[in-house]
Amino acid sequence: MTNPYAERQISHSVENMAEKDAEIGFKKETVSKLLSSSFKEDKTRLSGDAALLMAELLKVFVQEAAVRSQKQAESEDCDQVDIEHFEKILPQLLLDF
Repeated sequence: MTNPYAERQISHSVENMAEKDAEIGFKKETVSKLLSSSFKEDKTRLSGDAALLMAELLKVFVQEAAVRSQKQAESEDCDQVDIEHFEKILPQLLLDF
């Protein structure tokens, strides 16, 4: 049995995410530092455009993980998303990206 209050709450959360889409994201500097830390050679450089592209990819990845986790929770008639829901969607999410 689904909880109508929980359904409204979940759909309201998705609407809020869409409204705040422009303000949520990863900082270019943070992404640059994370990527640069994995470079093997010191002379390897990362362009500003590449860092922006990677930040956008990370943003889309996180949003997709949130939506899929939410749908998984709804399919199990849960009122909130737990780590177990994320763990269930993760293998397919990684294959899709």
